[in-house]
Amino acid sequence: MTEKPKIAIYGLGACAGCDQTVVDLNEILLQLAETVDIVLWPLAMDFKLSRIQAMQDGEVALSILSGAVINSDHHEMAALLRRKSRIVLAMGTCACFGGVPGLANFCGREEMFNQVYRDAPTVTNPDGVRPQPETDVGGRKLTLPEFSGHVFTLDQVIDTDYYLPGCPPPPALIGNAITAVLAGDLPPKGSSLAPRKALCDTCPRNSRKPGRMDIRYFRRIHEVDADPDECFLAAGIVCLGPATRSGCGEACIRINVPCRGCFGPVPGGVGSAPKFLSTLTSLLTVERDDEIEEAIDSLPDPAGYLYRFCQPSSILGRKSLREEEAEA
Repeated sequence: MTEKPKIAIYGLGACAGCDQTVVDLNEILLQLAETVDIVLWPLAMDFKLSRIQAMQDGEVALSILSGAVINSDHHEMAALLRRKSRIVLAMGTCACFGGVPGLANFCGREEMFNQVYRDAPTVTNPDGVRPQPETDVGGRKLTLPEFSGHVFTLDQVIDTDYYLPGCPPPPALIGNAITAVLAGDLPPKGSSLAPRKALCDTCPRNSRKPGRMDIRYFRRIHEVDADPDECFLAAGIVCLGPATRSGCGEACIRINVPCRGCFGPVPGGVGSAPKFLSTLTSLLTVERDDEIEEAIDSLPDPAGYLYRFCQPSSILGRKSLREEEAEA
């Protein structure tokens, strides 16, 4: 009897949304369970680290890793599964680009710890207690993973074979990716297992986009009663569709919410932020200094908008990583 290929599914610095979308494969997941041996999936089955450690290197056919790499435990598990696996798939935006946790790179560990454990209005911590890697409690040593000074993408820590972006990726794309790996029907290493078009190309509002947009200032979606058929950008509402890869099924667009960029940059781009800034500046019809200032002020927290999902993989993220390494 031929041994079933082994699959591992593991979340690093993640919210478990990617795990949930694997569950949403429904009957496909049941069919998959008949053809593969799922040796690791903490969300759905008992997990013993020693079992994975005892496996031969390369024994696992596919490891699907979600989440950014934020602490020492994430580093260790990523390295372990890389050794044990023939193919590693980065699943979800956090693993591919850093995701929302990556915004922490704008402030650094000290500032973030101060906010979480001291400065936030809801915090009551008069003794200034912070989590420590080791703590003695009643004569027993308790340990926690050590927090990194930088949020990493998966491929900044281990060699990564393929990418599947999304927050989370649609179940259909996950099913197709797993099937392609098991069948050996894969593109070149380093490819993203998602469409190569920009979201604007598949947006249902694209056919009604005007030939020329006249934008004088920006509005946020909660500030207006958005027309469900009108292009968001044409209405001055920030939408990252021009600079974002398609594949999400336009899930946000179809409920009248602009694209936030969770599928990451379109192929060939270093990051979505520079491309989108170029798009925005070409659409603005302002000339006087006061008009320019009004347009700039109407876009609060531009870093949060433009780097919400991809700061660690961006030019800014790589720069802060180099600075972090230089200080180490």
